[in-house]
Parts: sequence; structure tokens; C-alpha cells
Amino acid sequence: MTLIGRTEEREAFLVLEDGSVHRGYAFGEVGAEAIGEVVFNTSMVGYQEMLTDPSYGGQILVPTYPLQGNYGINDRDVESSRIQVRGFVVREACDLPSNRLSTRTLDDFLRDEGVPGIYGVDTRALTRRIRMAGVMMGIITTEGSPEEALTRLREAPDYGSLDLVSEVITASPYEWTEGPGELPPDAPHIVVMDEGLKYNILRLLRRRGCAVTVVPSSTSFDDVMALRPSGVLLSPGPGDPALLEGVVQTAGGLLGRLPVMGICLGHQVVARALGGQTYKLKFGHRGGNHPVKDLATDLVTITAQNHGYAVDPDGLPTGLDVSHINLNDNTVEGLTHREMPLLTIQYHSEASPGPLDNEYLFDRFLDLIREYR
Repeated sequence: MTLIGRTEEREAFLVLEDGSVHRGYAFGEVGAEAIGEVVFNTSMVGYQEMLTDPSYGGQILVPTYPLQGNYGINDRDVESSRIQVRGFVVREACDLPSNRLSTRTLDDFLRDEGVPGIYGVDTRALTRRIRMAGVMMGIITTEGSPEEALTRLREAPDYGSLDLVSEVITASPYEWTEGPGELPPDAPHIVVMDEGLKYNILRLLRRRGCAVTVVPSSTSFDDVMALRPSGVLLSPGPGDPALLEGVVQTAGGLLGRLPVMGICLGHQVVARALGGQTYKLKFGHRGGNHPVKDLATDLVTITAQNHGYAVDPDGLPTGLDVSHINLNDNTVEGLTHREMPLLTIQYHSEASPGPLDNEYLFDRFLDLIREYR
């Protein structure tokens, strides 16, 4: 079908690094070209949160659910200041959304922010290919032939070689004030090191009565300590933690001095700061339906996840214990320390999108802070 506002459909194609070609039609910023790692997400809803999630920096996103855009775009469900994905691949893009909060269509949103999309793609076949072969680089384009596009793709840098955190973090510190009422003078002060954070982390901390300051992940140990934090949270973000030597060094200085919580990339950074190793998963965990077991309570919750790297359970340093495991593949989903006030998780306790089963982990972090005080 032709999207409203388009006088004609313009053919586009997605080419993967294995040479496979997936044809469709352009929407969003028609004529723009996107190169990135092609990944899929299994959530049935939440495309606006996915598009604005900085953990998708450097990636082309493929939702497995076939219909996208059916409830439009609103001013509330954003997780950062802009669209973070490099491209968007869907089976069907709805141009008549039904939602009282909607202010524009998915097509409008992508076009307003200069992000190319492609619809009409057999996303089920594309997902099966990624599951079998693993994540691959890809290119979305309307120009030239697939063979020419493949040449441009092979000349582009690989996802794993890029420091994507520097592309998505805040340029300067700021306070997050969105939340209920005035805070008491003794409110815990959480410094969030932005490696690609989602706004819902800040909302949930503020809702729990915390003063929240966000700083770039490049902030030094001395500058973090000068803010006199009650605790530090290392946020999620994109890319390979092995490239983040500066952040790992800062995290190493904070550990044992203050209560620390790490989420997703932050969890991986903490592991590396303590001497652990990380590795790349075949096709990552992305979606809102991943079962995780809390080993301390035997509680199993359904979690929201978005990561392509994981902590290696072999060779973890003495004192660092696995606290959560993924029941699909037994990968490490959380860490605690026997002596340090530390809590890390590989998944997204802030959801957005996904289930809210794991908000309790923010309460557990605040308990660590109270005990440390």
C-alpha cells in the first residue's frame, strides 16, 4: 500500500553482509541510507520506546511483530532526546493510527528525524536468517543496485569496532527534576553515569524520592565524588564494553567506596572493572519476554532485554557472585559482591518497553544505600 502523503511507492532494499537482499518500500526519510548492525526485537508493542533507546545506537532494528505504527507517536513514550536507531525495518507500517495521545504517524516521526525505514519486508524470514547466521551488518538504501550497496557496506566499519557510547551520551551534567513534589533534605543523591540511559531509569529513581544527577560516562572519578553521591548507577548503552577503558577505570575506583548499581552495559562494565571478561552473543537478547531467575529468592520474572554482549561466568574474581541467570540459555543476568555494596543486572529493570516485574531492583539498590549509610 502507499502511505498517506506519498504520491507513489519508492522501492528500497536491505542488503546483509552475507549478500542476501530483502526488498520493500521506503518510508521515513526516503532517499537516506543507513548502515548498521541488523538486530531483531520480539516485543509486540513499544516501537516508540525502542526507536528512542540509546542502546540501539549503531543498529538497524527489525521488530518481529508484523504491524508497526498502529497507535502512532505521542509526546510521552520517549526514552531519550531523539531516535537512536540508524534504520527501521518492518513488515507493515500503519498510516492510520488509533490512539487519543497520538500526535503523528510513525512515518512522520522517522521523516522528522531523518531516519530511513523500509516496509513490506518479510521480517519473519529476515529474523530466521539472523537467528541461524547471527547478527550481521546491513544497509538500507534506495540507490543503485544491491551489488553496489553490498560494496559500500563492506567498506563501512564493523559495529564491534565503534565507540557508540560517545555518540549517544549527554554532553554535560544535568539534574532530573521530573517527579512528584519537593524532596526532603536527606533524600539519597544518585549520580547516574550516562552510557546511553533511558529516561525511565530517572523517572523511577525520582519516584522513589531520590535526587538524581546525570553525568557523561567520560566523567572522572574525582568529579563524580565531588558531587557527593549516596550511590552511583551505571546505565545501559550500546556497543562493546571492551572499548570503554576509561569508564571501566572510573567504575573500578567507585566500587567499594559507594553503593553501585549497573544495568546492562553498566553490568558488563562493572564485571570488567573487577577483572571479569565479556563476549559477544550470536544474536543477542532483545525483547520483553526473557525469563530470568533470581538465585537468592528463586523468583522467576519476565524481563525486558536489549544487549548483544554478556559477562563470561568463567574466571570471575573471588567475591563476585552470579545472582541471576537467563533460563533460556543460562547466561549471566546479574552479579553481587560478598564485601562491596554492589548490584548489577544484564536486563532492563526500567522496562520501556516490557514488563514492570523488576522495578523492585531499584528498591533493593536503595536498601544497599541505607545499609551503607
